[in-house]
Amino acid sequence: MGPVEWLLQTVLGLYLWVVIASAVLSWLVAFDVINLRNRLVATIYDTCERLTTPALNPIRRVIPNLGGVDLSPVVLIIAIQFLQIFAVPLIPI
Repeated sequence: MGPVEWLLQTVLGLYLWVVIASAVLSWLVAFDVINLRNRLVATIYDTCERLTTPALNPIRRVIPNLGGVDLSPVVLIIAIQFLQIFAVPLIPI
């Protein structure tokens, strides 16, 4: 594994965790387990939303609305895993 491949794998892995954290935070806020009046929670939530919204919006336009269930993070996680397993190793160094 070369340094470029390692860097891409690491960045994709970190972004995967940001997508998971964003989905879990949105569920916790929606069910009022945590609230956004806490500055730390609001900052973390805003950061996760800003990092994931550009990648999730094109997916949300394609996937139909399922009545409150957002499957776009699942599709993005599958896409990130696909990139990690198949696309990154094919990049010439």
